[in-house]
Amino acid sequence: MNVDRKHRKDKWGRLQRRHMRIRKKVVGTEERPRLMVRKTLKHLYAVVVDDSAGQGGHTLVSLTTNKRDGVANKNFRNIESAKKLGKEVAEALKEKGIETVVFDRGGYRYHGVVKALCDAVREGGIKV
Repeated sequence: MNVDRKHRKDKWGRLQRRHMRIRKKVVGTEERPRLMVRKTLKHLYAVVVDDSAGQGGHTLVSLTTNKRDGVANKNFRNIESAKKLGKEVAEALKEKGIETVVFDRGGYRYHGVVKALCDAVREGGIKV
């Protein structure tokens, strides 16, 4: 049985439906792009997208905690790594000349690593 992910009644289907509800309201523009967060079991991903740039949008900045730095089998999905990633995102946005973004939590609850990443971007001087 081939069922679309958003119609599944498991954890991933619920996450997909929540994200689609958010995406109906949160749209990135050229002046104010969308900062999207994605979590996996070991890593965090932050992507800044301009949705007004045609079919599917245009990625402006893409950063991740998936940099190995000589450390094997370490979990980089913690608050400390989220703060570091948020500061890197803020620096990259400043280099591109972007001062404000719209935050897309990706269907995740706004606490823990998601909140830490957003707060670090704010501390970096970007208006969220």
